[in-house]
Amino acid sequence: MFGLGRLPKLLLFAVAVLGVTAIAHAQGEAETAPGNKAWMMVSSALVLLMTPGLAFFYGGLVRRKNVLSVLMQCFMCMCLMTILWVILGYSLAFGDDALGGVIGNMKYFMLNGTLYGDDALFMIFQGMFAIITPALILGAYAERMKFGGFCLFSGLWLLFVYCPVCHWVWGGSEEGFFALGGDGALDFAGGTVVHINAGIGALVAAVVLGRRQGYPERTSPPHNLPFAVLGAGMLWVGWFGFNAGSAGEANDSAINAFVVTQVAAAMAGFGWAAIEWIRGGKPTVLGIITGAVAGLVAITPASGSVNAIGALGVGLGAAIFCYIFVQLKEKFGYDDSLDVFGVHGIGGIWGALAAGLWATAAVPGNDTNGLFNGNPGQILIQIKAVVYTIVWSGVVSFILLKIVDATVGIRATDQDERVGLDLTDHAETAYTILD
Repeated sequence: MFGLGRLPKLLLFAVAVLGVTAIAHAQGEAETAPGNKAWMMVSSALVLLMTPGLAFFYGGLVRRKNVLSVLMQCFMCMCLMTILWVILGYSLAFGDDALGGVIGNMKYFMLNGTLYGDDALFMIFQGMFAIITPALILGAYAERMKFGGFCLFSGLWLLFVYCPVCHWVWGGSEEGFFALGGDGALDFAGGTVVHINAGIGALVAAVVLGRRQGYPERTSPPHNLPFAVLGAGMLWVGWFGFNAGSAGEANDSAINAFVVTQVAAAMAGFGWAAIEWIRGGKPTVLGIITGAVAGLVAITPASGSVNAIGALGVGLGAAIFCYIFVQLKEKFGYDDSLDVFGVHGIGGIWGALAAGLWATAAVPGNDTNGLFNGNPGQILIQIKAVVYTIVWSGVVSFILLKIVDATVGIRATDQDERVGLDLTDHAETAYTILD
């Protein structure tokens, strides 16, 4: 038995232990924030890596006389879109509702109130998405758009096409006609905002600019397929930041997004190669990397709501549907040089719909089921998000292309196209043969 005289000492000891425990717990909580910040900085860097990856992917697929023009356009997106995002784009995407929710207001103009800390980290992570989305479109008009026209169109497209759709899905209020996020649309990392948006803009650009000279009779194979493989590999690695980073922190939701990203890409790459093998007797390198990218596109909107088993279905569907639309391109008569619509447009549409099929509330951070888990209404919500994006991107992209064409012009001259845009736009050549 303890004597009463020792009671104050025991109470003091207990208070001390509780205090140390509370301090340790508080320190543990404080340590989680830097870990999340580190993950988001890494994710931001991974998403940025995707644009040089895209440069190699696209650059390897065009003719050698145009490879530098593609690389230049991708790097110009890294520069120009960053500047526009800092000055105005971030505010248009994530400011308070303006014009009935069509777009954000000027709340964050020149990064007002978001220059430091967590706000700055979120801004720059989202800025990496704003960089690559206009860059995706350039694959549709590769080898035939003037560089000046490219710069003006891409900058306007960011502000008037990308920013509004981003605001509808991620940045605006949950009320109003355009509040797709408030409707419960599932777009974890950019199926509508990035891929459908870019894919439709690419289709419109390909139609407005017209075909390349000699298409389809005199089209050339990729001039450097290893470049394209390198680019696809960089895209695959960067996509983990794209999808898992969209969880906003290093948590179980990010783990799930990481896992399903790998599974869907692998299934789609395998599926595309298998289709080629069955139909033509030989699987191709170009086919497997195209399939893998299609799988990455399709899982993007669903990466926060489907599990690994659902990702198998998402990836297989991406291989099948994207393959079909790439093959149909010539029958429809439009010249989408590097199949941006067939891969990103169709892949994004399928991915958005697939989220409504395989979504499960068992996924950490997700509370929505899809059709296969007893909630058929989710499909209608996904269809609405897809239709809104298609209409907005198609109409506004067409208007912007016509404005740019009427001011600075968009189509390279016949002579410039024959010589190649590397020389005519940039006075450089990618390959020099020495005697």
